[in-house]
Amino acid sequence: MTVGTAGEATRLVPDAEEVRRVVANRFRTWVDTEAHDLPLPGAGRTQERFAALYALGRTDLSLARLAEGHADATAILRELGAPAPGPGEYWGVWAAQPPGTGLQARQEGDQWLLDGHKAYCSGAHSCTHGLVTADTSHGRRLFAVRTDHPGYAPMEGTWQAIGMAGSDTPDVRFTAVPARPVGAVGAYLDRPGFQHGGIGVAACWLGGARAVADTLQNAAHTPDPLTAAHLGAVDVALYAAHSVLQQAAQAIDADPLDTSGTARLRSLRVRAIAERACHDVLDRVGRATGAGPLCHDPRHARNAADLTVYIRQHHADRNLAELGSLVAQEAGPQR
Repeated sequence: MTVGTAGEATRLVPDAEEVRRVVANRFRTWVDTEAHDLPLPGAGRTQERFAALYALGRTDLSLARLAEGHADATAILRELGAPAPGPGEYWGVWAAQPPGTGLQARQEGDQWLLDGHKAYCSGAHSCTHGLVTADTSHGRRLFAVRTDHPGYAPMEGTWQAIGMAGSDTPDVRFTAVPARPVGAVGAYLDRPGFQHGGIGVAACWLGGARAVADTLQNAAHTPDPLTAAHLGAVDVALYAAHSVLQQAAQAIDADPLDTSGTARLRSLRVRAIAERACHDVLDRVGRATGAGPLCHDPRHARNAADLTVYIRQHHADRNLAELGSLVAQEAGPQR
């Protein structure tokens, strides 16, 4: 799409479809060249895993969303005893359960088929395979699907977000799509790796927050007192959240199977701290720099919009309520 006014140079502004194609190409390149080097969670190098996801988030949150999905799928397949992704395969994990949508799995002989509607399928056009949750007569279960089946149909127009436009996250309609069960009923949520993976998402968020903060850092070579105060507050928020992320990685490696039963508590805490840090960064950078970067710096505008959308993957007060309940149970009555 071309925009411009008389006397000004006309410039090219990429539309959502172009952004999606660019990110998809970068995602596939990452899978082909770098994904195999990413450590699995709980294997002794979880700090390296989180650092890589953080770096992806700082580079491009839409790319990080797709890369994290493939990395999570790889870990899930390993944890649930399924074959790892093969060469030329690009995986996503589609497990959102918003109200009003549903995916059903039915068994016909030895074959499972999926029918229905799945929301928020990141990489719907660029992934060759997906891990998707669906309801069965015995409960919710995880299935592996191929996206080249004619019954698999991304629903155009269902992803209207400006932020995270490149993540390609439409709803998908499934019509008699063959599927392979991965793990038993409930295994997707019950495994400790579900909690470890949630912290990996928070690492992506924090990388995105660092990218937003870079705008303030670059503008603050000789800051006035107010700008310096905002920069200091941003540094505190990011330093604290990054320290918690590192501690979480150490705890995961020390107890990858969650024998202590603390993985859910840890995940809720880390994700809440990361989300709060991201909010603080967006607010402080905006107050310190004003409208200028949002209006004239396309990279910063995209970073801020992407981060605003991505952190809504955190369930806000619902997650805080769950965390508070767990803390109350842990502490017991005080005398």
